[in-house]
Amino acid sequence: MKRYSGFKLLAVDDNEHNLFTLRSLVSKHMDVEILEATSGREALELARRNPDIDLIILDVQMPEMDGFETARMLKIHKKTREIPVIFLTAAFKTEEFQQKGYDVGGVDYLLKPIDDNQLLNKISTYFRLIEKERELNRILEQKVAERTAELHQANQHLENILRYMGEALLILDPQGRIRQVNPAACSMLGYEEEELLGMSIGDVFEEEGQEQANAFMGMWLEALIRAGALRDIEAAFIAKDGTRVPILFSRTAIVDQQGEIDEIICIAKNMSGYCRVDEDSPAQATGD
Repeated sequence: MKRYSGFKLLAVDDNEHNLFTLRSLVSKHMDVEILEATSGREALELARRNPDIDLIILDVQMPEMDGFETARMLKIHKKTREIPVIFLTAAFKTEEFQQKGYDVGGVDYLLKPIDDNQLLNKISTYFRLIEKERELNRILEQKVAERTAELHQANQHLENILRYMGEALLILDPQGRIRQVNPAACSMLGYEEEELLGMSIGDVFEEEGQEQANAFMGMWLEALIRAGALRDIEAAFIAKDGTRVPILFSRTAIVDQQGEIDEIICIAKNMSGYCRVDEDSPAQATGD
């Protein structure tokens, strides 16, 4: 049974008889498409028009442009540089010429007269390598596609949580500037998202003055560095229209590999309408 259906081979030799012999041999044992060229220049043109060529069998001794120069030109162009080249020669048999063949990008250097089985085995070896590489690429592409779909689903799930959560979410940089907000934060503060981005968290906190705001920022940043999180802090936002919004506030520091704060996650629950009752208040003492 013939193999390698769908593969494409380019045979290059200035001798028509050699091309016929090679074509007959390969066609007898392999179901591959064979392109033929009788000169280096024709080979370059065919390779550029057919970038899906899988393997080139290239004679070394040709007029005008020999096999070495042809291979060198193939390796220059992006479309053809990755095509493996097997040199065939009856004249250039010394180690010096063989090394030259490898230096210009050949993957093999075979001497004529060549054994038919040896040539077929060489061709089969490279086709098997190509098959394996293609299968690995297919598997990799499939895994990448699956992982991309999983990440998209996870991101969509996270976006939905952030979009519909009732608490205000503000993500800050280490200096306290707002990087990201959710719709609840915009609604609570009365700002558009674009207005909030880049503002300092101190701009929306209730503070008597800039000095106190800076001190407040400094204290809780230091606390975040030490503890990593501050929870259930009673505070207040000042909305865009000046309205005071009482909140229960939590902050969590996300650190990088060096232990430095990368960003700060702030969550605020609107406490408007909630009434705090102290344990010693009259309402708690009705049984006395």
